[in-house]
Amino acid sequence: MSHRTIHNDTLYAHFVTFSCYRRRNLLDHPAPRRIITETLSEQLRRLDGRCLGFVVMPNHVHSILWFPAVSRISELMKQWKRTSSYRLKKQLQDIPAYASFLGVDDPIWQPRFYDFPIGNEKMLQEKIDYVHSNPVRAGLVTKAEEWPDSSARFYLLAERSIIPIGLENVHYVAKENEEV
Repeated sequence: MSHRTIHNDTLYAHFVTFSCYRRRNLLDHPAPRRIITETLSEQLRRLDGRCLGFVVMPNHVHSILWFPAVSRISELMKQWKRTSSYRLKKQLQDIPAYASFLGVDDPIWQPRFYDFPIGNEKMLQEKIDYVHSNPVRAGLVTKAEEWPDSSARFYLLAERSIIPIGLENVHYVAKENEEV
């Protein structure tokens, strides 16, 4: 069994990934993706967190999150997955295409999540670029800013994001030469 580390005791930004159960495309329509973004926004407000970047794909989610206090990432992820799962189940059961293969007892999400600490601006930019290029690599769009459920339009077109992007006063970044 592999050892999974949650970096819950630092003020670094967290690059977080989690997937739909069995990598099903449960988020391939705008309404389910909206549930994910709305739930994240609610949880960030509740825990005084910030989103630095995100993308909601048809079968997984990437986000870059930061908190002004330690030990918040696990709580956010627990509530984000729990609340969105409940809301998604209610909505998806009413759509025949989903109801036919989504059992009442089937989970929405794979257990756990992947957490990677971001300790400098170069790494942050690499993760933001990676997140934004996901829909392009998947063949869903030709340019990152065409995917509506992403922070790409905020960064590339200076448009307001569906999840507020909070870059101001983020005091986590180590100096470029420091080790993470």
